[in-house]
Amino acid sequence: MTDIFSIKQRFGIIGNSEPLNRAIEMAVKVAPTDLSVLITGESGVGKEFFPQIIHHHSARKHQKYVAVNCGAIPEGTIDSELFGHEKGSFTGAVEARKGYFEEASGGTIFLDEVAELPLSTQVRLLRVLQTGEFMRVGSSKPQKTDVRVVAATNIDLQKAINEGRFREDLYYRLATVPIAVPPLRQRKEDIHLLFRKFASDVSVNCKMPPITLDEGARHLLENYYWKGNIRQLKNVAEQISVIEPARVISEPILRKYLPMEGVGSTPIVMNDRSQEEFADERELLYKVLFDMKRDITDVKRMLLEVMGGTNQQSYNAPSHESAPVAGYLPSQGGGYQQEPQETIGEEVFDEPAKPLSKDDMMREAIVKALRRSGGKRKEAAQELFMSERTLYRKIKDLGIDEI
Repeated sequence: MTDIFSIKQRFGIIGNSEPLNRAIEMAVKVAPTDLSVLITGESGVGKEFFPQIIHHHSARKHQKYVAVNCGAIPEGTIDSELFGHEKGSFTGAVEARKGYFEEASGGTIFLDEVAELPLSTQVRLLRVLQTGEFMRVGSSKPQKTDVRVVAATNIDLQKAINEGRFREDLYYRLATVPIAVPPLRQRKEDIHLLFRKFASDVSVNCKMPPITLDEGARHLLENYYWKGNIRQLKNVAEQISVIEPARVISEPILRKYLPMEGVGSTPIVMNDRSQEEFADERELLYKVLFDMKRDITDVKRMLLEVMGGTNQQSYNAPSHESAPVAGYLPSQGGGYQQEPQETIGEEVFDEPAKPLSKDDMMREAIVKALRRSGGKRKEAAQELFMSERTLYRKIKDLGIDEI
Protein backbone atom coordinates (compact mmCIF):
# COMPACT_ATOMS: atom_id res chain seq x y z
CA MET A 1 0.00 0.00 0.00
CA THR A 2 1.10 3.54 -0.74
CA ASP A 3 2.81 5.22 2.20
CA ILE A 4 0.41 7.62 3.96
CA PHE A 5 3.26 10.02 4.73
CA SER A 6 4.05 10.45 1.02
CA ILE A 7 0.35 11.07 0.29
CA LYS A 8 0.24 13.83 2.91
CA GLN A 9 3.34 15.42 1.43
CA ARG A 10 1.95 15.32 -2.11
CA PHE A 11 -1.39 16.88 -1.24
CA GLY A 12 -0.22 19.20 1.56
CA ILE A 13 -2.17 17.42 4.31
CA ILE A 14 -0.93 18.18 7.84
CA GLY A 15 -1.68 15.98 10.83
CA ASN A 16 -1.00 12.60 12.41
CA SER A 17 -4.26 11.92 14.23
CA GLU A 18 -5.77 8.46 13.99
CA PRO A 19 -9.17 9.57 12.54
CA LEU A 20 -7.40 11.46 9.73
CA ASN A 21 -5.11 8.51 8.93
CA ARG A 22 -8.11 6.14 8.79
CA ALA A 23 -9.89 8.40 6.30
CA ILE A 24 -6.80 8.57 4.06
CA GLU A 25 -6.33 4.78 4.22
CA MET A 26 -9.96 4.27 3.19
CA ALA A 27 -9.53 6.61 0.21
CA VAL A 28 -6.42 4.71 -0.95
CA LYS A 29 -8.15 1.33 -0.58
CA VAL A 30 -11.20 2.30 -2.63
CA ALA A 31 -9.21 4.20 -5.31
CA PRO A 32 -8.44 1.19 -7.63
CA THR A 33 -12.15 0.33 -7.88
CA ASP A 34 -14.88 2.19 -9.77
CA LEU A 35 -17.22 2.32 -6.78
CA SER A 36 -18.98 5.59 -5.97
CA VAL A 37 -17.69 7.33 -2.84
CA LEU A 38 -19.50 9.74 -0.53
CA ILE A 39 -17.28 12.00 1.59
CA THR A 40 -18.95 13.56 4.62
CA GLY A 41 -17.71 16.09 7.14
CA GLU A 42 -18.31 19.58 8.46
CA SER A 43 -17.51 22.67 6.45
CA GLY A 44 -13.81 23.51 6.45
CA VAL A 45 -12.39 20.06 7.30
CA GLY A 46 -10.63 19.55 3.94
CA LYS A 47 -13.00 17.18 2.13
CA GLU A 48 -11.73 18.41 -1.26
CA PHE A 49 -8.39 16.55 -0.85
CA PHE A 50 -9.96 13.08 -0.74
CA PRO A 51 -11.43 12.90 -4.27
CA GLN A 52 -8.02 14.01 -5.55
CA ILE A 53 -6.35 11.19 -3.59
CA ILE A 54 -8.87 8.71 -5.02
CA HIS A 55 -8.38 9.92 -8.59
CA HIS A 56 -4.57 9.96 -8.49
CA HIS A 57 -4.43 6.42 -7.09
CA SER A 58 -6.90 4.96 -9.59
CA ALA A 59 -6.54 3.61 -13.14
CA ARG A 60 -8.18 6.86 -14.32
CA LYS A 61 -5.36 9.11 -13.07
CA HIS A 62 -4.27 10.03 -16.62
CA GLN A 63 -7.82 11.04 -17.58
CA LYS A 64 -9.77 14.18 -16.66
CA TYR A 65 -10.59 15.15 -13.10
CA VAL A 66 -13.56 17.56 -12.97
CA ALA A 67 -14.66 19.23 -9.72
CA VAL A 68 -18.17 20.73 -9.60
CA ASN A 69 -19.57 22.83 -6.74
CA CYS A 70 -23.28 21.98 -6.96
CA GLY A 71 -24.19 24.69 -4.44
CA ALA A 72 -22.71 27.45 -6.61
CA ILE A 73 -24.76 26.68 -9.75
CA PRO A 74 -28.26 28.23 -10.01
CA GLU A 75 -31.11 25.74 -9.96
CA GLY A 76 -32.31 26.79 -13.42
CA THR A 77 -29.01 25.93 -15.14
CA ILE A 78 -27.72 22.97 -13.11
CA ASP A 79 -29.05 20.33 -15.56
CA SER A 80 -27.42 22.09 -18.50
CA GLU A 81 -24.10 22.41 -16.64
CA LEU A 82 -24.00 18.74 -15.64
CA PHE A 83 -25.51 17.05 -18.70
CA GLY A 84 -25.19 19.63 -21.50
CA HIS A 85 -27.87 21.03 -23.81
CA GLU A 86 -28.88 21.16 -27.45
CA LYS A 87 -29.06 24.28 -29.58
CA GLY A 88 -32.33 26.12 -29.05
CA SER A 89 -33.36 24.05 -26.02
CA PHE A 90 -33.91 27.24 -24.01
CA THR A 91 -33.47 30.99 -24.35
CA GLY A 92 -29.80 31.76 -24.83
CA ALA A 93 -28.85 28.26 -26.02
CA VAL A 94 -27.35 29.49 -29.30
CA GLU A 95 -25.28 26.35 -29.76
CA ALA A 96 -25.02 22.81 -28.43
CA ARG A 97 -22.82 22.36 -25.38
CA LYS A 98 -21.28 19.40 -23.58
CA GLY A 99 -21.94 18.97 -19.86
CA TYR A 100 -19.50 17.97 -17.14
CA PHE A 101 -20.46 14.29 -17.29
CA GLU A 102 -19.70 14.21 -21.02
CA GLU A 103 -16.43 16.12 -20.58
CA ALA A 104 -15.25 13.88 -17.73
CA SER A 105 -16.00 10.59 -19.49
CA GLY A 106 -13.15 8.17 -18.78
CA GLY A 107 -12.10 10.12 -15.70
CA THR A 108 -13.47 11.23 -12.34
CA ILE A 109 -16.12 13.81 -11.48
CA PHE A 110 -16.28 15.31 -7.97
CA LEU A 111 -19.71 16.64 -6.94
CA ASP A 112 -19.17 18.94 -3.98
CA GLU A 113 -22.22 20.00 -1.90
CA VAL A 114 -24.25 17.25 -3.60
CA ALA A 115 -27.13 17.75 -1.13
CA GLU A 116 -27.87 21.10 -2.80
CA LEU A 117 -28.99 19.40 -6.04
CA PRO A 118 -32.70 19.90 -6.89
CA LEU A 119 -34.85 16.74 -6.78
CA SER A 120 -35.29 16.75 -10.57
CA THR A 121 -31.50 16.76 -11.04
CA GLN A 122 -31.15 14.00 -8.46
CA VAL A 123 -33.30 11.79 -10.69
CA ARG A 124 -30.98 12.43 -13.66
CA LEU A 125 -27.91 11.72 -11.52
CA LEU A 126 -29.43 8.45 -10.30
CA ARG A 127 -29.86 7.31 -13.90
CA VAL A 128 -26.20 8.04 -14.64
CA LEU A 129 -25.10 6.00 -11.63
CA GLN A 130 -27.41 3.10 -12.49
CA THR A 131 -26.98 2.82 -16.27
CA GLY A 132 -24.20 5.23 -17.26
CA GLU A 133 -26.70 7.04 -19.48
CA PHE A 134 -27.81 10.67 -19.61
CA MET A 135 -29.65 13.01 -21.98
CA ARG A 136 -28.76 16.58 -22.82
CA VAL A 137 -31.35 19.23 -22.02
CA GLY A 138 -33.65 19.51 -25.04
CA SER A 139 -32.69 16.11 -26.44
CA SER A 140 -34.45 12.74 -26.40
CA LYS A 141 -31.37 10.78 -27.43
CA PRO A 142 -29.60 8.97 -24.55
CA GLN A 143 -25.81 9.13 -24.44
CA LYS A 144 -23.29 6.99 -22.60
CA THR A 145 -20.62 8.17 -20.19
CA ASP A 146 -17.92 6.24 -18.35
CA VAL A 147 -17.22 8.35 -15.29
CA ARG A 148 -16.33 7.65 -11.67
CA VAL A 149 -18.44 9.71 -9.26
CA VAL A 150 -17.14 11.01 -5.94
CA ALA A 151 -19.52 13.23 -3.95
CA ALA A 152 -19.18 15.29 -0.78
CA THR A 153 -21.54 17.05 1.62
CA ASN A 154 -21.51 18.78 5.00
CA ILE A 155 -25.24 18.10 5.51
CA ASP A 156 -26.80 15.19 7.39
CA LEU A 157 -28.25 13.31 4.41
CA GLN A 158 -30.37 11.00 6.58
CA LYS A 159 -32.12 14.07 7.96
CA ALA A 160 -32.48 15.48 4.45
CA ILE A 161 -34.04 12.19 3.33
CA ASN A 162 -36.55 12.30 6.20
CA GLU A 163 -37.45 15.88 5.24
CA GLY A 164 -37.94 14.92 1.58
CA ARG A 165 -35.02 17.02 0.33
CA PHE A 166 -32.84 14.13 -0.83
CA ARG A 167 -33.68 10.83 -2.54
CA GLU A 168 -32.96 7.73 -0.48
CA ASP A 169 -32.15 5.59 -3.53
CA LEU A 170 -29.61 8.18 -4.69
CA TYR A 171 -28.02 8.21 -1.23
CA TYR A 172 -27.35 4.46 -1.35
CA ARG A 173 -25.95 4.75 -4.88
CA LEU A 174 -23.56 7.53 -3.88
CA ALA A 175 -22.57 6.06 -0.51
CA THR A 176 -21.33 2.71 -1.79
CA VAL A 177 -18.17 3.55 0.16
CA PRO A 178 -18.63 6.32 2.77
CA ILE A 179 -15.60 8.25 4.07
CA ALA A 180 -16.05 10.48 7.13
CA VAL A 181 -13.51 13.31 7.46
CA PRO A 182 -13.09 14.19 11.17
CA PRO A 183 -13.69 17.73 12.47
CA LEU A 184 -10.71 19.63 13.85
CA ARG A 185 -11.85 19.25 17.47
CA GLN A 186 -11.37 15.46 17.10
CA ARG A 187 -7.78 16.04 15.97
CA LYS A 188 -6.44 17.90 19.02
CA GLU A 189 -2.87 16.76 18.42
CA ASP A 190 -2.94 18.29 14.92
CA ILE A 191 -4.26 21.75 15.87
CA HIS A 192 -0.92 23.23 16.95
CA LEU A 193 0.86 21.73 13.91
CA LEU A 194 -1.64 23.38 11.58
CA PHE A 195 -1.46 26.71 13.41
CA ARG A 196 2.35 26.69 13.21
CA LYS A 197 2.21 25.92 9.46
CA PHE A 198 -0.22 28.78 8.75
CA ALA A 199 1.82 31.20 10.88
CA SER A 200 4.99 30.13 9.08
CA ASP A 201 3.39 30.76 5.67
CA VAL A 202 2.45 34.31 6.70
CA SER A 203 5.97 34.86 8.00
CA VAL A 204 7.51 33.86 4.65
CA ASN A 205 5.02 35.76 2.50
CA CYS A 206 5.10 38.95 4.57
CA LYS A 207 8.79 38.74 5.53
CA MET A 208 8.28 38.97 9.28
CA PRO A 209 9.31 36.81 12.28
CA PRO A 210 6.89 33.90 12.89
CA ILE A 211 4.66 33.92 15.96
CA THR A 212 4.75 31.25 18.66
CA LEU A 213 2.29 30.32 21.42
CA ASP A 214 3.02 30.09 25.14
CA GLU A 215 1.65 27.17 27.16
CA GLY A 216 -1.62 28.87 28.11
CA ALA A 217 -2.36 29.95 24.53
CA ARG A 218 -1.60 26.48 23.21
CA HIS A 219 -3.96 24.91 25.75
CA LEU A 220 -6.72 27.33 24.74
CA LEU A 221 -6.05 26.66 21.06
CA GLU A 222 -6.32 22.89 21.45
CA ASN A 223 -9.50 23.01 23.55
CA TYR A 224 -11.45 25.53 21.47
CA TYR A 225 -14.49 24.19 19.58
CA TRP A 226 -13.38 25.37 16.09
CA LYS A 227 -16.78 25.45 14.48
CA GLY A 228 -15.19 26.61 11.19
CA ASN A 229 -12.54 23.88 11.47
CA ILE A 230 -9.26 24.29 9.50
CA ARG A 231 -10.57 27.30 7.58
CA GLN A 232 -11.27 29.16 10.84
CA LEU A 233 -7.91 28.15 12.36
CA LYS A 234 -6.07 29.50 9.32
CA ASN A 235 -8.00 32.76 9.53
CA VAL A 236 -7.06 33.22 13.20
CA ALA A 237 -3.38 32.40 12.59
CA GLU A 238 -3.15 34.90 9.74
CA GLN A 239 -4.89 37.67 11.69
CA ILE A 240 -2.64 37.32 14.74
CA SER A 241 0.53 37.09 12.62
CA VAL A 242 -0.20 40.36 10.84
CA ILE A 243 -1.90 42.42 13.54
CA GLU A 244 -0.11 41.57 16.80
CA PRO A 245 3.28 43.25 17.44
CA ALA A 246 4.23 40.55 19.96
CA ARG A 247 5.78 37.41 18.50
CA VAL A 248 5.03 35.25 21.56
CA ILE A 249 1.26 34.99 21.88
CA SER A 250 -0.27 34.58 25.32
CA GLU A 251 -3.71 33.26 26.22
CA PRO A 252 -5.28 36.75 26.70
CA ILE A 253 -4.03 37.83 23.27
CA LEU A 254 -5.30 34.65 21.57
CA ARG A 255 -8.66 34.94 23.30
CA LYS A 256 -9.28 38.29 21.56
CA TYR A 257 -9.31 36.55 18.18
CA LEU A 258 -11.65 33.70 19.12
CA PRO A 259 -15.40 34.40 18.69
CA MET A 260 -17.16 34.36 22.04
CA GLU A 261 -20.49 32.71 22.80
CA GLY A 262 -22.90 33.68 25.54
CA VAL A 263 -22.09 35.98 28.47
CA GLY A 264 -18.59 37.04 29.44
CA SER A 265 -15.45 35.96 27.64
CA THR A 266 -15.79 32.17 27.71
CA PRO A 267 -14.93 30.59 24.33
CA ILE A 268 -17.26 28.10 22.70
CA VAL A 269 -16.89 24.92 24.71
CA MET A 270 -16.32 21.61 22.98
CA ASN A 271 -19.23 19.19 22.72
CA ASP A 272 -20.38 16.41 20.42
CA ARG A 273 -23.41 18.19 19.03
CA SER A 274 -23.30 19.52 15.46
CA GLN A 275 -24.21 23.22 15.40
CA GLU A 276 -24.59 23.82 11.63
CA GLU A 277 -28.40 24.09 11.56
CA PHE A 278 -28.49 25.79 14.97
CA ALA A 279 -26.29 28.64 13.74
CA ASP A 280 -28.68 29.61 10.93
CA GLU A 281 -31.71 29.51 13.21
CA ARG A 282 -29.96 31.44 15.97
CA GLU A 283 -28.99 34.30 13.64
CA LEU A 284 -32.54 34.50 12.32
CA LEU A 285 -34.05 34.48 15.82
CA TYR A 286 -31.70 37.29 16.85
CA LYS A 287 -33.05 39.29 13.93
CA VAL A 288 -36.66 38.56 15.01
CA LEU A 289 -35.94 39.69 18.57
CA PHE A 290 -34.33 42.92 17.35
CA ASP A 291 -37.38 43.63 15.18
CA MET A 292 -39.70 42.94 18.13
CA LYS A 293 -37.70 45.29 20.34
CA ARG A 294 -37.91 48.02 17.71
CA ASP A 295 -41.69 47.51 17.36
CA ILE A 296 -42.18 47.70 21.14
CA THR A 297 -40.16 50.92 21.26
CA ASP A 298 -42.37 52.42 18.55
CA VAL A 299 -45.52 51.46 20.46
CA LYS A 300 -44.20 53.02 23.68
CA ARG A 301 -43.36 56.23 21.85
CA MET A 302 -46.84 56.34 20.30
CA LEU A 303 -48.51 55.82 23.70
CA LEU A 304 -46.45 58.61 25.24
CA GLU A 305 -47.48 60.96 22.45
CA VAL A 306 -51.17 60.00 22.75
CA MET A 307 -51.25 60.23 26.55
CA GLY A 308 -49.23 63.44 26.76
CA GLY A 309 -50.87 66.06 28.97
CA THR A 310 -53.14 63.60 30.85
CA ASN A 311 -53.14 62.65 34.52
CA GLN A 312 -53.30 59.16 35.99
CA GLN A 313 -57.13 59.13 36.09
CA SER A 314 -57.76 60.63 32.63
CA TYR A 315 -57.09 59.19 29.23
CA ASN A 316 -58.22 62.20 27.16
CA ALA A 317 -56.33 62.57 23.91
CA PRO A 318 -54.34 65.80 23.45
CA SER A 319 -55.97 66.40 20.05
CA HIS A 320 -58.62 64.87 17.84
CA GLU A 321 -55.95 63.68 15.41
CA SER A 322 -54.13 61.50 17.93
CA ALA A 323 -54.15 57.75 17.39
CA PRO A 324 -56.40 55.69 19.70
CA VAL A 325 -54.85 53.98 22.70
CA ALA A 326 -54.78 50.18 22.57
CA GLY A 327 -57.61 48.79 24.71
CA TYR A 328 -59.61 52.08 24.74
CA LEU A 329 -62.33 53.53 22.49
CA PRO A 330 -63.15 57.25 21.89
CA SER A 331 -65.87 58.55 24.23
CA GLN A 332 -68.51 61.13 23.41
CA GLY A 333 -66.71 63.72 25.50
CA GLY A 334 -63.61 63.54 23.32
CA GLY A 335 -61.66 61.28 25.68
CA TYR A 336 -61.25 57.52 25.74
CA GLN A 337 -63.15 54.77 27.46
CA GLN A 338 -62.01 51.20 27.97
CA GLU A 339 -63.11 48.63 25.37
CA PRO A 340 -65.81 46.20 26.51
CA GLN A 341 -64.41 42.81 27.45
CA GLU A 342 -66.03 39.42 27.45
CA THR A 343 -67.54 38.77 30.87
CA ILE A 344 -68.73 35.57 32.54
CA GLY A 345 -70.64 36.29 35.71
CA GLU A 346 -68.64 38.92 37.53
CA GLU A 347 -65.28 37.92 36.08
CA VAL A 348 -63.66 39.62 33.10
CA PHE A 349 -61.64 37.58 30.63
CA ASP A 350 -59.19 38.80 28.02
CA GLU A 351 -58.76 36.52 25.05
CA PRO A 352 -55.32 34.92 25.52
CA ALA A 353 -52.77 35.70 22.86
CA LYS A 354 -51.67 32.66 20.90
CA PRO A 355 -47.92 32.13 21.45
CA LEU A 356 -45.76 32.24 18.35
CA SER A 357 -43.71 29.16 17.54
CA LYS A 358 -40.11 29.39 16.37
CA ASP A 359 -41.23 28.69 12.78
CA ASP A 360 -43.87 31.45 13.04
CA MET A 361 -41.24 33.94 14.18
CA MET A 362 -38.88 32.91 11.37
CA ARG A 363 -41.66 33.11 8.79
CA GLU A 364 -42.65 36.60 9.97
CA ALA A 365 -39.05 37.86 9.87
CA ILE A 366 -38.45 36.48 6.36
CA VAL A 367 -41.72 37.93 5.00
CA LYS A 368 -40.91 41.38 6.47
CA ALA A 369 -37.40 41.31 5.01
CA LEU A 370 -38.70 40.29 1.57
CA ARG A 371 -41.29 43.06 1.63
CA ARG A 372 -38.74 45.67 2.65
CA SER A 373 -36.44 44.55 -0.18
CA GLY A 374 -39.22 44.46 -2.76
CA GLY A 375 -38.93 40.68 -3.11
CA LYS A 376 -35.18 40.75 -3.79
CA ARG A 377 -33.76 37.66 -2.09
CA LYS A 378 -30.17 38.84 -2.07
CA GLU A 379 -30.99 42.01 -0.13
CA ALA A 380 -33.35 40.13 2.20
CA ALA A 381 -30.67 37.49 2.91
CA GLN A 382 -28.14 40.21 3.79
CA GLU A 383 -30.62 41.80 6.19
CA LEU A 384 -31.25 38.41 7.84
CA PHE A 385 -27.51 37.63 8.14
CA MET A 386 -27.68 34.45 6.04
CA SER A 387 -26.68 33.26 2.58
CA GLU A 388 -29.09 33.55 -0.34
CA ARG A 389 -29.19 29.75 -0.67
CA THR A 390 -30.07 29.33 3.03
CA LEU A 391 -32.86 31.89 2.63
CA TYR A 392 -34.18 30.01 -0.41
CA ARG A 393 -34.25 26.77 1.60
CA LYS A 394 -36.04 28.47 4.52
CA ILE A 395 -38.66 29.91 2.14
CA LYS A 396 -39.38 26.41 0.81
CA ASP A 397 -39.34 24.71 4.23
CA LEU A 398 -41.69 27.30 5.79
CA GLY A 399 -44.05 27.39 2.81
CA ILE A 400 -43.67 31.12 2.18
CA ASP A 401 -45.28 32.37 -1.02
CA GLU A 402 -43.24 34.67 -3.25
CA ILE A 403 -43.65 38.33 -2.23
